[in-house]
Amino acid sequence: MLNRLLIALAGTLVVLSGAARAEVDPDYSVVLLTENFPPYNMAINGKNFAQEDNIDGIAVDIIKEMFKRAGVKYSLTLRFPWDRIYNLALEKPGYGVFVAARLPEREELFKWVGPIGPDDWVLLAKGDNPISLTSLDQAKKYRIGAYKGDAISEYLTEKGVEHSTSLRDQENARKLMAGQIDLWATGDPAGRYLAKQEGISGLRTVLRFDSAELYLALNKDIPDEIVSKLQAALEQMRAEGFVDDILNSYL
Repeated sequence: MLNRLLIALAGTLVVLSGAARAEVDPDYSVVLLTENFPPYNMAINGKNFAQEDNIDGIAVDIIKEMFKRAGVKYSLTLRFPWDRIYNLALEKPGYGVFVAARLPEREELFKWVGPIGPDDWVLLAKGDNPISLTSLDQAKKYRIGAYKGDAISEYLTEKGVEHSTSLRDQENARKLMAGQIDLWATGDPAGRYLAKQEGISGLRTVLRFDSAELYLALNKDIPDEIVSKLQAALEQMRAEGFVDDILNSYL
């Protein structure tokens, strides 16, 4: 009996030792990817490629502080388009992408840290457009523009709502003003921020049809210990009011 207990204890110590090593591994580093998605993440120079301190935004500020508090190393790169960086995070061990909507169909594809912030889904129209809607079904008779590869575009497809897509979401703001589309399916506050950057204001919310919480999506190969440390750091930041302060500083 004593031998069995010693063997069991030894096995437990090996497991705990392995977990401890994973928790304190000073060399583990996460490759973080993001895109231009103001005001959550954006290149300071406005380009579609940037690294490290040349990237800012609500999510960037939050995630940098989160990794610092968790003691986890990382590299940060902003690239284009979203489809590419999303698939890299999905397929490559040690990679993560943000900000990503945590949808049921994505739930088992990643390990998640968040939420980082909200993203309401809206249909925007020009301020003088009289369109009035109470449901997404009613929008099917209008020309709708969305961002290629984005969760909103995927949602419209699932609901059978035909729409055109653009490689950059701000292109839809220009299409709206040019009369090429009737409605712009986008996020709020992201859509209004992007429109403002294009010199466009006065857009009207015709319908608020869904909402999502935005997260850091991590490749499933990343150790659970790393994910737990990051989540704990974020929760501490939120309790201290750090997350709200960052949100308010941009909006």
